[in-house]
Amino acid sequence: CVLSLRDPADKKKYHDDDAMWNHAENALREVLTELGIHFTEEIGEAAFYGPKLDVNVKPAVGAEYTLSTCQLDFCLPAKFHLTYVDSDGSEKTPVVLHRAILGSLDRFMAYLIEETKGRFPTWLAPTQVKVLPVSEKTLDYARSVADKLADAGVRVVLDESNEKIGYKIREAQQVDRVPYMLVLGAKEAEAGNLSVRDRKGETTTMEQDAFVEMVVNEIKTRKN
Repeated sequence: CVLSLRDPADKKKYHDDDAMWNHAENALREVLTELGIHFTEEIGEAAFYGPKLDVNVKPAVGAEYTLSTCQLDFCLPAKFHLTYVDSDGSEKTPVVLHRAILGSLDRFMAYLIEETKGRFPTWLAPTQVKVLPVSEKTLDYARSVADKLADAGVRVVLDESNEKIGYKIREAQQVDRVPYMLVLGAKEAEAGNLSVRDRKGETTTMEQDAFVEMVVNEIKTRKN
């Protein structure tokens, strides 16, 4: 976390009110200290109207940049003559907090994709489960499984292509990077269960209801 302050040696680009700046900067400094948050101070990185709390991140490639920010603004409410009636009936000038928790959405998504390498946790993955029938003979069973997952609110895709199962698995694992793949052959269709493959390549046999419950729980609790 970075406490971004004005540059006292170059006040021209900042709102001219020393008392306001001292009050705002000290307020943020005290909050960070009380919360026990480790922070550094950067001179000259404040907005023209007030100091900022910046959350900086360093991606795997490239320079550090600000992901989230919260700016304390005593200046603009006064300039815009904003007021509210306090409990004692008097008019007071509010304080504005400029909050950008995710920063710019495209930058946040770029950082998230880079950090996860496209392997989103289950709750966030665009496709949470991909159903892979081994052949046309198990297509009807695969459709019923996909429908059951969709009814439970899971984002599921059924691969109905005529490709070999090895290709389907590689596509799901290396391109789509889905959390779970269901490889459904004749044995699974006959037994009514699932061959569950995660993106690490580990395979487990599970009952349908148990798998649906597991995925729904992961999504709700955001465990993985």
